Amino acid sequence: MNTGSQIPTLQYLDSQGHLSANYKGTLTIDTLLKGYRVMVLSRLIDERMITLQRQGVITFAMSALGEEACAVASAAALNLEDWIYPQYREAGVLFWRGFKPIQYIHHMFGDREDLIFGRQMPNHFGARDLNVVTVSSPIGTKIPHAAGCAYAMKIKQDKSVAICYFGEGATSEGDFHAGVNFAAVRKAPVIFFCRNNGYAISTPCSKQFACPGIAEKGFGYGIEAKRVDGNDFFAVHEVVKDAREYCLEGKGPILIEAMTYRMGAHSTSDDPSLYREESEVEVWKEKCPILRLRRYLEKQGAWNEEKERKLLDEINEEIQQAIEQAKSTPKPPLEYIVEHVYSNVPPKLLKQYEEIQAGEQ
Repeated sequence: MNTGSQIPTLQYLDSQGHLSANYKGTLTIDTLLKGYRVMVLSRLIDERMITLQRQGVITFAMSALGEEACAVASAAALNLEDWIYPQYREAGVLFWRGFKPIQYIHHMFGDREDLIFGRQMPNHFGARDLNVVTVSSPIGTKIPHAAGCAYAMKIKQDKSVAICYFGEGATSEGDFHAGVNFAAVRKAPVIFFCRNNGYAISTPCSKQFACPGIAEKGFGYGIEAKRVDGNDFFAVHEVVKDAREYCLEGKGPILIEAMTYRMGAHSTSDDPSLYREESEVEVWKEKCPILRLRRYLEKQGAWNEEKERKLLDEINEEIQQAIEQAKSTPKPPLEYIVEHVYSNVPPKLLKQYEEIQAGEQ
């Protein structure tokens, strides 16, 4: 196990779309084309949701702008039986697994067709049939959940893993210590996937921790850790694929630090111009994961401007139709406030519901 502080960053694809001869993986053009489409879909939906929030149509939105490869490439390396514990910027995982834009947009509207009945804020998605656990607002809470899920898999001898996504700010939470330590001791088959995007809302890494990065923290818990270029589709896919095999071999958990950058605001409640320079963002635009993969595909003769225009038109049309459908979809029934939580609604909740109902009349 590497215990040094200078952990190399795995990278195969440069900003111009050149793939290193050191890459020995087996990603096919078909898989890469699907990955490209899903990343573009994720970005375009994020853009529209932010616009709708600014227009007052929905209440809140977050974006994975510049971080799309972290979710999509990692999802491509997993099996559908693996359990996923996402944070806010992993909608690409859902889309990779077949979640439709209309399903996601119903959730963003919190309407009657939302799978979680509008009980959560937008961007707090989940899909039980896809093994994607609903996002929760508190930072880091899913880390011990994923560890527990993985330990249960180990006990049941399932050939599956759990993966938990979080930002580097979550590693300052107590749940990070509890979850990683538990998984390390129990050798639970869980992948801890940290998107180090530079900022915990407005707090830069330099003011969060004194160690060189997040990967080093894994060694403190006695587990393997890797650092990867989070904007390199090939590298992210390989490191997660290898991590999955490592977990299933019974070697315990693994921590992955994906080096990426949040090119947009933290959320629609944030103004990044107050804490960082635009010149910093400009540097990262050339490292964009979508741009890099597109350049690679073009070099392989698998993509061109005509295909790009057709893809954008198709996705934008699908998004627009979904938005129009969501706008005409009623809100969840009032009784959903108290139903679907307990098998029988407790008297106290029933009384509160009756009071709300009376106030609505």
